[in-house]
Amino acid sequence: MLDSKTPAGPLNDKWTDYKGHCKLVNPSNKRKLEVIIVGTGLAGASAAASLGELGYKVKAFCFQDSPRRAHSIAAQGGINAAKNYQNDGDSVFRLFYDTIKGGDYRSREANVHRLAEVSNNIIDQCVAQGVPFAREYGGLLSNRSFGGTQVQRTFYAAGQTGQQLLIGAYHALERQVSLGNVEMHSRHEMLDIVMIDGKTKGIICRNLVTGELERHFGHAVLLCTGGYGNVFYLSTNAMGSNATAIWKAHKKGALFGNPCFTQIHPTCIPVSGDHQSKLTLMSESLRNDGRIWVPGKKGEDRKSIDIPEDDRDYYLERRYPAFGNLVPRDVASRAAKERCDAGYGVGSSKQAVYLDFADAIKRYGNIEVGKQALENASEATIIKLGKEVIKEKYGNLFDMYEKITGENPYEVPMRIYPAAHYTMGGLWVDYELMTNISGLYALGEANFSDHGANRLGASALMQGLADGYFVIPYTIGNFLSNEIAVKPIPITHPAFEETEKSVKDRIDTLMNIKGKQTVESFHKRLGKIMWEKCGMARNAKGLQEAISEIQQLKKEFWSDLRIPGTINEMNPELDKAGRVADFIELGELMCKDALNRNESCGGHFREESQTPEGEAKRDDDNYAYVAAWQYKGESDWELIKEELEFEVAQPTQRSYK
Repeated sequence: MLDSKTPAGPLNDKWTDYKGHCKLVNPSNKRKLEVIIVGTGLAGASAAASLGELGYKVKAFCFQDSPRRAHSIAAQGGINAAKNYQNDGDSVFRLFYDTIKGGDYRSREANVHRLAEVSNNIIDQCVAQGVPFAREYGGLLSNRSFGGTQVQRTFYAAGQTGQQLLIGAYHALERQVSLGNVEMHSRHEMLDIVMIDGKTKGIICRNLVTGELERHFGHAVLLCTGGYGNVFYLSTNAMGSNATAIWKAHKKGALFGNPCFTQIHPTCIPVSGDHQSKLTLMSESLRNDGRIWVPGKKGEDRKSIDIPEDDRDYYLERRYPAFGNLVPRDVASRAAKERCDAGYGVGSSKQAVYLDFADAIKRYGNIEVGKQALENASEATIIKLGKEVIKEKYGNLFDMYEKITGENPYEVPMRIYPAAHYTMGGLWVDYELMTNISGLYALGEANFSDHGANRLGASALMQGLADGYFVIPYTIGNFLSNEIAVKPIPITHPAFEETEKSVKDRIDTLMNIKGKQTVESFHKRLGKIMWEKCGMARNAKGLQEAISEIQQLKKEFWSDLRIPGTINEMNPELDKAGRVADFIELGELMCKDALNRNESCGGHFREESQTPEGEAKRDDDNYAYVAAWQYKGESDWELIKEELEFEVAQPTQRSYK
């Protein structure tokens, strides 16, 4: 049986009661305890800064040149919190409920409520760090709307919120580095965890500059390495983002929770050709003001600006009048796919829809005319003033779109289409963020914890910082309080030697295949299988085919891969080969999980399970559980279920109409 360690008592009181009764480590003992943190994005940097500040001896590792290069910078639109500055009815409970409902009732209530509770503390923390959130005229922090909610609770810094939040966490981290509380190891990649007597006691990592393998001891190990969206090859993730750290932990016994729950983001710049290796995200914040539409007739060949209002189908507003363009991401993505599949797509590929700011420009222009008391303002003046407001709110996003597409989104609608983005699945963790392996924790997107089958926009930054700043500093004490007497284990211990040898043997095997095909070619083929058969829509036949195709791809990978260069040097191809090998195995598990879950929920849409209107149809009687998979051997996993209990947010069929 899985023990989630969820505290007893009413939902509102669980976190408060937990904090009042969890075990503590006194300051002098904290100095004796070593904590390893892998990954230095928002979750990792905030955790390292917080634990360093508390007095623990922290070692932080990242594969980038600097923590500043973590993919958290790419989160553009904002961060949620229940401050209710807008006085529009928001509350901690409403944020909790929106998150549970948005995740299609497939997340653990206690974890989600805790996230909603600490959300307000995150904003205060970041403001104190100097994060330049947008402000209203009167000085209060500004908010905007995001998908899946009817209130304005998203705090933002233009279109670069993730970058600004990461700079704040980075400064806090670097302060601890300068004080000697955190030891930073950049250009290092974790390749395995070291276990002694059933507990995690360190890691083996590779110095990506010299190629050397290194051993590092820790009383606890925190994995903060992000998600696995790059399993699809084309995704909004940075090209270096990978699943290796959590996959190595999984193969050592850590359960993998809900691997099939992946998120397709509705507002990405469409694919332009086979040459692409990455997709670019247009922030969901654009749905706050932009209207999404397609032509009203199939095969429309007129330019967007030449199509009159009566010939446009604002399909989200038509189908979901209560939420309109702000339906959750999974709903918006499937709706765009449906319109394109039906023949209403736009652009040269016909795999895109329009995101139009013309109405918002006029609306803001008229507001500015009123504010400036301009009489008889011309339409040109109204549009000019409106563009200035849009530029202030979204300017860098508009500039990015124009650089990539060559089109001016102030003058013509953007073209967007869904793309692989976030992963709700990850290592299974309990209420304390510990995996089922003692001493091994997973934070942020690396765990499965808070988002169920679909993440609401602007909640990724919230979860990463919540885990690092406000959750792990409390929960890690329950484990480390029992490790005070454990002396640092020498890295000459047989467990370190054996683990390093297995890592070295795998690297040698990869290098000695000496086949003909590149790592990139295998990754592309995997991505094509995953996108077509385990992407926005899935069915039993396609998933069974995908499993077989991935197994064949794996055999081919290990028999015909070619990696140039040598081991003992900087070798990015070797680094990527290890990551792609892990993606291939993970892809197989994702398809098996998707095949097993014969229901539609959130981002997991089984074509066999839908309403007459084409909406996702859940099966709460049979699938209201977390699917926690245990690795048993090659292509062999055992399903362990954590049954989900809902005391407050009773599951209902989601409706955004």
